[in-house]
Amino acid sequence: MELFIILVIAVLVILYRGYSGKNAVRFINDQVTVLYDKFAPFSFKKVREKTKQLGQEYTPRQYAIQVVIIGGFAGLISYLYFYNLFISIFYVFVGVAAVPYLSFLRCNRVYSEFIFEQIQVYTSNTIMEFATTQSFVKSLEGVRESGLLEDPVVGDVDRMIEIAYKNGSIDESIVYFNKLYPYYIVKNMHQLFLQITKEGARNSADSLEQMQLDIDTLVEGVYRDRIDRANFHRKFLQFGVMLYVLVLLVQYLVGKESYILLLDKWYVSGLLHAILIINSIFLIKGEKYYNENVGAE
Repeated sequence: MELFIILVIAVLVILYRGYSGKNAVRFINDQVTVLYDKFAPFSFKKVREKTKQLGQEYTPRQYAIQVVIIGGFAGLISYLYFYNLFISIFYVFVGVAAVPYLSFLRCNRVYSEFIFEQIQVYTSNTIMEFATTQSFVKSLEGVRESGLLEDPVVGDVDRMIEIAYKNGSIDESIVYFNKLYPYYIVKNMHQLFLQITKEGARNSADSLEQMQLDIDTLVEGVYRDRIDRANFHRKFLQFGVMLYVLVLLVQYLVGKESYILLLDKWYVSGLLHAILIINSIFLIKGEKYYNENVGAE
């Protein structure tokens, strides 16, 4: 164990001294950035850029802390499983390699939350504008000029207005927006506007008020789901960590010396590797569930 700690310290020192004039934290951040720029799809680059604009992208220090925590945990747990330094180093690299994927999931969640908030603003304000103007296109122009929307939603609203004026109807512009933002609140609101526009409803105030109540109910449900997800996420991580340390209970029951002798058997070693891999996949799937589909009603 002492040798493992010394090796980790040595690696950090080499990183620090080998990166001419810059510290190891900056070195790690620069390398991760290079990997992002080289391999990340264009869509994710836009997501990450928006996360930076929102001020929710991790700092180099936060990324370095995440690397140290995950890598250190992977090294410690794997050493307690196998008491083999080389196996521990392998799992350290595997753990660190998961950091970009976790960042990918978190950035997508932040972006998804931002988009849903923009959609909430779009639908609520379009309904209020329509109650005054009784024109869908004029309502869109009012929402755009209010300055409450941001890219990319404000750009898509501009495109809707352009399509509506070009075709002389709102049908194609609604289809365009619905494909980009397939939320129930968007589809239901647009369907109502289509009915009012085409059928010439005389008393649309009640329908608009009911639609606004429906939007408020859906939004409330989404935010309640976010709270439930956050609570689930905390308990899930605690449970996942406990699964890793169950091997310590086995060592306690059979004795450390007997446990080390068991490691010489290939099927015992294989079973321990399988436990580590399955637990890790379980945790990653939980992270994926927590971060995806945020804002879906």
